[in-house]
Amino acid sequence: MTENSGPGSPIEHGFPHLETVRASIAALFRRLSADGVRAYAGSLAPADAAFTAEDDLHLGAQRVASAVVRALRLPDARMVVSFRPMEEAATVELAAGPEYFIEVNDRFRVHRRDLAAALAHEVTHVLLHRLDLSFPATAKNEILTDTAAAHLGVGWLLLDAYREDALTHQKLGYLTPEEFGYVLARRARLTGEDLSAWFTSPQAYEAYARGRAMAERDLRRPPLAAAGPVARLRYAKDRRAGAASGRGAAYRFERLDDGLRVSFPCPVCEQRLRVPVRGRLRVRCGLCRTVLDCDT
Repeated sequence: MTENSGPGSPIEHGFPHLETVRASIAALFRRLSADGVRAYAGSLAPADAAFTAEDDLHLGAQRVASAVVRALRLPDARMVVSFRPMEEAATVELAAGPEYFIEVNDRFRVHRRDLAAALAHEVTHVLLHRLDLSFPATAKNEILTDTAAAHLGVGWLLLDAYREDALTHQKLGYLTPEEFGYVLARRARLTGEDLSAWFTSPQAYEAYARGRAMAERDLRRPPLAAAGPVARLRYAKDRRAGAASGRGAAYRFERLDDGLRVSFPCPVCEQRLRVPVRGRLRVRCGLCRTVLDCDT
């Protein structure tokens, strides 16, 4: 189900779901493997998502849905798209397949530019259903779906559907605009694909930039060697105490017979890494195979 924040609805900002977003990224890597995630290196192109007033309503919707299916590497899934009055932007009926029925809010009959965004969320539900990947709570499962859509190449459309100005007030999906930007920036770092030129919404680009700044801070969290001096000083103090202090510290210490160890999340896949506290060393993540320069 695609959440629909329309005119008059408050739009949440910031990073309130960051813990669940990071857990979602880890779940994707564990379920698909690093090579499986990297197989989604090419994002759905703007031309494939375009749906104009000149397109036949149902044929055009089917064409866009098929493009999203291909982008998510679901070649044997067929989406049947229909329109009706509803509160949500869209919903999907999850079944055994190969046909899946997506119902879309009637407003997309006229306001067509964001149809692909609504379909991106629903087709990602189908992908996760087929992968048997879900979280127990419905709210967290929707965050998983948005995160997967963004990380696998179709969720940039959901961020581009965000518009907040004097004339327009809209957001699709369950992540905040900044959280969408955060996931897209992490994807860009993995794939080398820069989507910044694809955004048609100025507000979407600004949210992407804020999310990218947060993603860059992940690369400067101790014990990564790129951590800044203030963070390093706090890490050194915590290391002497053998325990992390304060909220927000991603690392944890434990004392074993052979000495102190520190665990911390990989900034690429969120797999928790556990290494001895022995100064400067290079750590290879066993899940995504990223080599990290650390100063433990």
